[in-house]
Amino acid sequence: MITDPRVPLAHQQPRSTAYEQMLERVRYEGAYPTLERADEAVRLVLAGFGRQLTGGERDDLAARLPLEAARVMTAQIPETTTLTGWAFVKDLAARSGGSLATTRWDTGSVFAAVTALADPDLITRILHQLPTGWALLFGRAELAPPRRQRVPAGPAVRRPPA
Repeated sequence: MITDPRVPLAHQQPRSTAYEQMLERVRYEGAYPTLERADEAVRLVLAGFGRQLTGGERDDLAARLPLEAARVMTAQIPETTTLTGWAFVKDLAARSGGSLATTRWDTGSVFAAVTALADPDLITRILHQLPTGWALLFGRAELAPPRRQRVPAGPAVRRPPA
């Protein structure tokens, strides 16, 4: 059964222990007053993330998430254009009617729990697939790619034949 991301899971089926633990982590990270509020954040962020993530990374991440969370993410059809991290937050805020600050907070709280469930190499692969701004949402530094250093042109050095 695929769940409807707009209906809290508490109203659809009992939660698994793994999902309860994920919600507890999100509740702690986000300082949410209830598990229901944490569940709302998880469902909003993972549904949005499911529209952004494609390929093997999507499958690998879904395999590491509790079944309820994986269903929310994989029930989404990936969009043809991938958003930057900030555009992702703005899109979620527009869809949920929440403020940018609250939505950014929700995103960071959920991705902190996701990062705890996935190995660091998988998160790195995911971040390499996405445009700029996503690393910060996952609590990582956004590093610019190394610039090529120009080698100054100088006189050619001739070496004697060996």
